[in-house]
Amino acid sequence: MKVITVDEMRRIEELSYKEGARPLDYMLQAGKGVATVAEHFILLHGLEKRVTLLVGKGNNGGDACAAGSILLERGYDVTAITLYSMEESTPLCQEMLHHFQNKGGKIISFPTIFPRDGIILDGIVGTGFHGKAEGVMLEAIRAAHAAQLPILAIDIPSGVNGNTGRVESEAIVAQQTVYLGLPKLGFFLDKGWDHVGELKGVDFGIPHKFLDDAKAEVELFHPDDRASLLPPIQRTRHKYERGYLLGVAGSDSMPGAALLSSLASLRAGAGMVRLFHLCNEIQAPYEVIHEYADGERILVESARARALFIGPGLGRTKEAGRLMKFVFKHSPLPCVVDADALYFLAQHPSVKIRSAAILTPHRGEMQQLLKGNSPTLANCQAFVEKRQMTVVLKGAPTMIFHPGKTPLIIARGDPGMATAGAGDVLTGMIGALLAQGFTPYKAAASGVFLHALAGESAALSHTSHSMIASDIIAHFSDAFALLV
Repeated sequence: MKVITVDEMRRIEELSYKEGARPLDYMLQAGKGVATVAEHFILLHGLEKRVTLLVGKGNNGGDACAAGSILLERGYDVTAITLYSMEESTPLCQEMLHHFQNKGGKIISFPTIFPRDGIILDGIVGTGFHGKAEGVMLEAIRAAHAAQLPILAIDIPSGVNGNTGRVESEAIVAQQTVYLGLPKLGFFLDKGWDHVGELKGVDFGIPHKFLDDAKAEVELFHPDDRASLLPPIQRTRHKYERGYLLGVAGSDSMPGAALLSSLASLRAGAGMVRLFHLCNEIQAPYEVIHEYADGERILVESARARALFIGPGLGRTKEAGRLMKFVFKHSPLPCVVDADALYFLAQHPSVKIRSAAILTPHRGEMQQLLKGNSPTLANCQAFVEKRQMTVVLKGAPTMIFHPGKTPLIIARGDPGMATAGAGDVLTGMIGALLAQGFTPYKAAASGVFLHALAGESAALSHTSHSMIASDIIAHFSDAFALLV
């Protein structure tokens, strides 16, 4: 699914107007869609059938009133709280306010006391907003949060920049954002992801040819065929055919990272994992074959294996550096590069990786790889085009960059995944998919998605407060079960 800028949405809307589309029709259709999402939310959560509209002076306020009118027809108690006078509002917003009032809706001016039940529909400002929420807008945002009711934002939470995701003072924190047409870039950047909550799309009537014409800044991962995200299973295959994976990871100070990656690889379907480590002693799971790392031995096993991961817990010693340089230069296997191996590449940019590579940095590591430049969409894409490799930029949400492709957003996962070792688990997951024959791009996308689903399942069992990295591995089977 395309993710576009605010300006691009405005451009395709203007094109549709030139062919006869009417803003009023779009607003009425948007209102129906928003009303349906709001009704589903209320029914799902067993809430009172009461909706409070926060109405600004622009067309976003008109969308809220259009939704309110539909909800009135469906038997809901709906009140519109207006932040500005009727005279200050756009013509469409005024028309929708009159329509809402004629339907029997109650209109009161802010400030006022909010109801104690139901939900709030945020229609203060839309995606065209930029700058700082202040004055009556800031007061209304604070009052909405103080009411402690679920908030559904129309198109974007008020106070969030639709292009950059920046929040310069305060912004609505929504349980759901009901975006119109296509999701906006600001949902996924900066602080936007903290505010949008669950994303729900609404078709407001713009012809599909204009949506097809829109230029995507990034794409939202939304697999049509989830079963294709899993490697095929054959009844007669043996462990080498299932996928033999090598790991180059682990040192005396950080053996756990290597073990998390190795165990994750097995749980993600690799038929066999051999871990080459720099530990004097290591207590590996029974199923993990392990030995002290030696470059020549790694090359011998590379002739039989199908993929490799390198870096978790390996350390930054001279011995680790020599080993990484040797593997990058000589191993023919597609590889997943993480942790200390990313640091090594950042410190030695002249080192070339012989094989196809998937790098899995977080933002700080990516900034090091970019020689101190910010990991913007443009900078990350330029990096992968120059180096001809895949980058999984870990975060909330995670983004995938690949040569010749539009950046991909995986908007799944749980905040509890921000825990030590979760990245090592992801490395093992992606490595296992590589070993089972996936291309680097598909292994990255499928791996991140499955890892996110497992994290969501782990959070259901352990809560976002209590889950740890090994819990994610324990819930891999839940993630796979959702796709078969």
